[in-house]
Amino acid sequence: MKPAFPAIAAYTAVSALGDGVDAHARALRAGMGGLRRNDYAPPGQPPLPCWIGRVAGLEDDPPADGTVDTRLHRLLARALRQDGFAARLQAALRRHGPARVALVLGTSTANIEASEQAYRRLEDGRLPADLRDARLHHLDGPAQWLAARTGIAGPRYTLSTACSASAKAFALAARLLAADLADAVLVAGADSLCASTLYGFNALELVDAAPCRPFDRARAGLSIGEAAALALLCRAAGAADAPRLLACGESSDAHHLSAPHPQGTGALRALEQALQACGLRAGDFDYINLHGTGSRQNDAVEATLVAQALPGVAASATKGATGHTLGAAGALEAVLSLLALRHGVLPASLGCTAPEAAIAPQLVQEPRERPLRRALSFSFGFGGSNACLALAGAEAV
Repeated sequence: MKPAFPAIAAYTAVSALGDGVDAHARALRAGMGGLRRNDYAPPGQPPLPCWIGRVAGLEDDPPADGTVDTRLHRLLARALRQDGFAARLQAALRRHGPARVALVLGTSTANIEASEQAYRRLEDGRLPADLRDARLHHLDGPAQWLAARTGIAGPRYTLSTACSASAKAFALAARLLAADLADAVLVAGADSLCASTLYGFNALELVDAAPCRPFDRARAGLSIGEAAALALLCRAAGAADAPRLLACGESSDAHHLSAPHPQGTGALRALEQALQACGLRAGDFDYINLHGTGSRQNDAVEATLVAQALPGVAASATKGATGHTLGAAGALEAVLSLLALRHGVLPASLGCTAPEAAIAPQLVQEPRERPLRRALSFSFGFGGSNACLALAGAEAV
């Protein structure tokens, strides 16, 4: 399919780095991180001794609405309030009509935090009255709520492909536009802190007791974070001055339930597909936002892949600043890549002081300013679910 280069007419994010694009841009420029000592735990249990990327003050936010109210809903509601995003979305709904605006949401665990609460508070074997709403306990619940909240009436999808979910949401959004099933698409990525991910990754021995150190030779695992990131995609003709989604490469190597293929074959296929789709070469890109979780095996495979397939291109892993936001990571890191392009700044790989030899010549360890035209953003999920987004400033299309 010939690429349509859809425009990214608006974008925003809420994460441990702050609310909205200005807070995230300031953090990138200053090399600041948002990780803090873990203070999230189920009632009656001590917090795991690790660091997390927690969104500040979420517990004090007003309820998301009068029917359902969870940590994830509050994240999404807060993101909608940033950067005039809700107004831009409403303008698209008026222009195209609600049935011609679609929604694609990527998440890993959706509202599982609400399900955890419900089962801790069982009443004679039944869920408590305030947590019986079915939308709180299935994967499509957040997308259903978001469509109702915004008035979107077009196609609605939820993707849950682990850590590649919201990157793949961009790919599906582009296909909906190319197939003329929508004139605009709201892409969302959202995941909240919950016990299932903290204790689950800890059981896999993948959580670092210190702040995560992507690509550092002494890395010992990841730091869990939470985020909501939103983007509004539309046809390029309607937003000539907007950045572009040049291509999305996707693959599934299904090598192992949690480990990548040791030669990175699936990740390489996703990269090659993205480059072929937009008709560009590796050297045409100025920056790579790496998946870079801080886990030993994943980072080693990615370091070798980048050194061999993208030599000389500046690269960094931003999870040292935000934590690993799981299903939200693809959308959040797309926003961070767009901000890097907009402001001409190469983000730092926080936490990495002694990088893997393979990627050391390319790894950005301190923020650097320079003009940037195009960027790649990698997202690699459990089960070998891989995605690569190619992004460009409007002037670089």
